[in-house]
Amino acid sequence: MSFLFWYFPLSNLIAFSIIGIDKRLAIQQKRRVSERSLLLTSAIGGTIGSGLAMLFFRHKTAKRSFLWKYFLIAMLQIILVYFYVIKSK
Repeated sequence: MSFLFWYFPLSNLIAFSIIGIDKRLAIQQKRRVSERSLLLTSAIGGTIGSGLAMLFFRHKTAKRSFLWKYFLIAMLQIILVYFYVIKSK
């Protein structure tokens, strides 16, 4: 339990930070963080942090292909949590 207590806040903080870094790199017209890396941080537990960062930095909100992938990851995580938490009772 202690592992999860630290894992999810840390993964969300990392996801939030990486989106912020990518936004700054985009403004500076420098080499960017790959979409695969951004989506991976969401997939490994940073979905909330990524979502908040997209709203806060106004980054990746107009790119439909990215949003579809992001929301697919979020839906899969919701389904997994449902089956893990609700159905395991």
